[in-house]
Amino acid sequence: MDIKIFHNPRCGTSRTTLGLLRDAGHEPEVIDYLANPPEREQLKKMIADAGLTVRGAVRSKEALFKELGLDAPDVSDDALLDAMLAHPILINRPFVITPKGVRLCRPSELVNEIL
Repeated sequence: MDIKIFHNPRCGTSRTTLGLLRDAGHEPEVIDYLANPPEREQLKKMIADAGLTVRGAVRSKEALFKELGLDAPDVSDDALLDAMLAHPILINRPFVITPKGVRLCRPSELVNEIL
């Protein structure tokens, strides 16, 4: 099965999700999205395919989110995407893509829905 995980090794949820994939017998393509962020269209597609809004895919707990004023309710999806691409730490994680779908695996167990 062709599986990709957009992974941050410093994130406990991301590490747990990767472990669940491996425990299920899969060796996914691990993408360090901080070093290699997705292209804009790929990010938009991942968010849509996961059934999320752009705001729902932003890591709002990150200090940079407030510093950039992204917490204002009138910030557009395009502005949020621009910020996520300029500062990949703002992309919530981990996104997992399998032939069965896409999930933002928070909590980690959501990965089981697409295995």
